[in-house]
Amino acid sequence: MSFVEVFKKDELNDGEMKMKEIGGHEFMIARIGDNYYASDNRCPHMGGNLSLGKLDGTVITCPRHHSQFDLIDGHVIRWTDWTGIKLSLGKVLKSPRNLKTYEVMIEDDMIKIDYTV
Repeated sequence: MSFVEVFKKDELNDGEMKMKEIGGHEFMIARIGDNYYASDNRCPHMGGNLSLGKLDGTVITCPRHHSQFDLIDGHVIRWTDWTGIKLSLGKVLKSPRNLKTYEVMIEDDMIKIDYTV
């Protein structure tokens, strides 16, 4: 494992998300209570910026097509808010994929994520 520093603990308030770019890759870091979560910042559906989305507990909602993922393990809760034929066609063209998440470690008031650059 290779942990990389992303933010100081006090740089994130409860319920807040921030984007951090490391080695050309965007990560989203969220704080929920005393827990911290890390994932890719770009939605696997259509590339929406998740750090600009809505956080409800551990569920992140993408601002683009309202895809939802659980930050605990990245599983898909809702692929889009589309319905009917549009939803069926969308799933054929781009099948649902989980959001990639990363292990988080707190050390000396620093938030670190497991990522090898």
